[in-house]
Amino acid sequence: MVRFLSEYRDKDLAQGILKRIEKISKKPANFMEVCGTHTVAISKNGIRHALPENVQLISGPGCPVCVTANVDIDKMLAVLSLPDVIVTTFGDMMKVPGSYSSLSKERAKGADVRVVYSTLDAIEIAKNNPEKKVVFFGVGFETTTPTIAESIIEAKEQNVKNYSILGAHKVVPPAMKALLDLGEVDLHGFLCPGHVSMVIGSKPYEFIARDYHIPCVIAGFEPLDILESIYMLIKQIEDGRSEVEVQYKRAVKPDGNPVAVGVMNQVFEPADADWRGIGVIPGSGLKIRDEYADFDAARLFPDIEVPPTREHKGCRCGDVLRGLIFPYECALFGKVCTPTEPVGPCMVSSEGSCAAYYRYDDRVKA
Repeated sequence: MVRFLSEYRDKDLAQGILKRIEKISKKPANFMEVCGTHTVAISKNGIRHALPENVQLISGPGCPVCVTANVDIDKMLAVLSLPDVIVTTFGDMMKVPGSYSSLSKERAKGADVRVVYSTLDAIEIAKNNPEKKVVFFGVGFETTTPTIAESIIEAKEQNVKNYSILGAHKVVPPAMKALLDLGEVDLHGFLCPGHVSMVIGSKPYEFIARDYHIPCVIAGFEPLDILESIYMLIKQIEDGRSEVEVQYKRAVKPDGNPVAVGVMNQVFEPADADWRGIGVIPGSGLKIRDEYADFDAARLFPDIEVPPTREHKGCRCGDVLRGLIFPYECALFGKVCTPTEPVGPCMVSSEGSCAAYYRYDDRVKA
């Protein structure tokens, strides 16, 4: 029984799990992690290279910043160009390039873009600038969406009329289904996201095991969490089972967090969403309900002119997000595209696959 955080990083315990993996793993196994935090932990701790050759870890669309399509960024930049607008957002969105620019570049030109640490900060900016329209650029999965929803409820209760959300929120399970339906990668199991699952629970993944016969394990974020989850996936394969198991039991319950889900559902309803590299996935997005239309920037600024969307030549973020290539197989990786001068969002976000490989994988710098 692991009781202390240090034990989740114990090298001897890790070696023990690796030996158990080597002992039972007989078949080829391609496992996709659908969580940027998992991608970073896997790269940082050298897990990918410690596994037997027949076990391969593939990074999927687990970074909400990375999967935000250029069209959504272009919309935000179009709103920013309007008079008397202050755009607020979290810091990881600042350098993400749209078709022609980024929030960071526009701020350098004089636009009023402010990084906030919570949506409550954005509401305070709106209260302190009543003559301005304060728009929060909301990007995220089920992990952060409840906090965005709560900010809308709070703004309505406080009668803050100059605060709104331009949302690009997404939900994860439909994207996993889309990847399986595309059939581009031969997947044998999913490492399901721990943070997302803390909110939605384990039940939303059951269709993957039932309909696609693909094992799923919801994993924690420490090295032993991930290794144990890989062992659990391999055990399912070797036993001929396809189930949804929870390794991260100290944080994830089958029903998730009903309060957070309730807040999210109060403000948002399902919608189609455009995912970078995948396209429009039905029911994979969230839009603000009619009851809160006064806080929906998409409705408040219906006539904004958004230029034609374009992709950056040579950037293969979309292929990385679908698991078709490893980041270092993109010709721009580490040359034209670096964390200081990113071409695509997978190199911008701290949870992006390209950023994780660039920072931690010595092989890509050889």
